[in-house]
Amino acid sequence: MKRTSHSDASCPVARPLDAIGDWWSLLIVRDAFDGLRRFGEFQKSLGLAKNILAARLRNLVEHGILDTAPASDGSAYQEYVLTKKGLALFPLLVALRQWGEEYFFDAGEEHVRLVDLKTGRPVRRLELRAHDGRLLGPADTRVKPAPAAARRTAGRAPPKR
Repeated sequence: MKRTSHSDASCPVARPLDAIGDWWSLLIVRDAFDGLRRFGEFQKSLGLAKNILAARLRNLVEHGILDTAPASDGSAYQEYVLTKKGLALFPLLVALRQWGEEYFFDAGEEHVRLVDLKTGRPVRRLELRAHDGRLLGPADTRVKPAPAAARRTAGRAPPKR
């Protein structure tokens, strides 16, 4: 089945899914943050078939999340390195990690932890805050249509839910 592209979506949640919307891509990015750089390292870590791994790496490079570079040891291999765009995924991965810790592990169940290198302590929970510092939750926000979308729908009845 061919996946639907969201490249023209006005939603900032939908559009990036073309780049990172499958679990393998996010796990590759996670591994890149953990220092993996070579095809064989990703394959060993993920146990992923070579053709699927190659396709996911190619997609991440095409979307500017990873870049290829000559191997740091001078060998003929290439390495995959996170770009500025890829490094910007760090808060997303931390949020996903923290959500997973809270909802997918039993109390006291062992799992890997993200810690601050300086203190060795677990990273503090991410929080969404307003410009004035207030803690925000779902009830405190709403999605505002893009101006072009608002003009197209002006005068129409709201969609039935």
